[in-house]
Amino acid sequence: MLRQNVVAWYWASRPFTLSASIVPVLVGSALAFKEGRASPGLFVLALVASVLVQVGTNLVDEYADHARPEGREKLLAPYKVIARGLLSGAAVKRGAIASFGAAAVVGLYLVSVTGWPILVTCLASVAVAYLYAGGPRPLGTLGLGQPLVFMFMGPVMVMGTYYVHARALTLDVLLLSVPVACTVTAILATNDLRDMEEDRTAGKTSPVTLFGRQFGRWVCTFLVGIAFLWLLALAGAGRQGLLALLPLLALAQAVKMLRMAWRGQDRPALAVALKQAARLHGWFGLLLAAGVALSRFGTF
Repeated sequence: MLRQNVVAWYWASRPFTLSASIVPVLVGSALAFKEGRASPGLFVLALVASVLVQVGTNLVDEYADHARPEGREKLLAPYKVIARGLLSGAAVKRGAIASFGAAAVVGLYLVSVTGWPILVTCLASVAVAYLYAGGPRPLGTLGLGQPLVFMFMGPVMVMGTYYVHARALTLDVLLLSVPVACTVTAILATNDLRDMEEDRTAGKTSPVTLFGRQFGRWVCTFLVGIAFLWLLALAGAGRQGLLALLPLLALAQAVKMLRMAWRGQDRPALAVALKQAARLHGWFGLLLAAGVALSRFGTF
């Protein structure tokens, strides 16, 4: 029984989405480390809080999706723990409250040691995280998903993490957050490609439901292309060293992901493209954080 519960909560947390909450913390902390401003303890706390908010968001989405009549018509993915009878709706709801509550406790401590700007950031992030999937009209169903993900999983999180360490903001951290925002939004854009038929049936608005899959594929291509070109521009302008170009090692992964997005014509094929998009974001972010952090030890 214990093992079954652990497996159920594992799927409910949707671990394949957690790179979206980990990468911005890594990149913001890497820039602080490069500048000699990083605190290991604050890094751990920021990472824990970020992951807890992501897990809470996923649980709210699971609960709200099952509660809506149209949500019950969706295909049973492994993470649909309520529909599969692995967890009750009440348990998932309690899990979401616990996740957001624990994140709030960590956030309040960070506020106590860093100041009120982090309080504003935390409150806005938790509010958007809940309203994205919950409430009578979830923001994610109104065509606001991609801009919200771009802003909050990119600049807000990267800059917020950097502020926790440095108690200041710089142009460099804003510029460094853009490729992170692009790659994480590419995950959602690929998800929209996969779910086009279901979203139209449910009345959910997204760029793909409005303009079709071909438009969605161009959005994915644009976001991924800008992420890589942005790094080249930063290096060319002298804003970051050559080590910040380490994410170019993920270029083959990007090509693979985009090829699948363009060739995929049905849900199973596009589900594979979605996994590749998440993998691209993870590797891109990890390599970017590593490159920026290693720049502390050299000028190249």
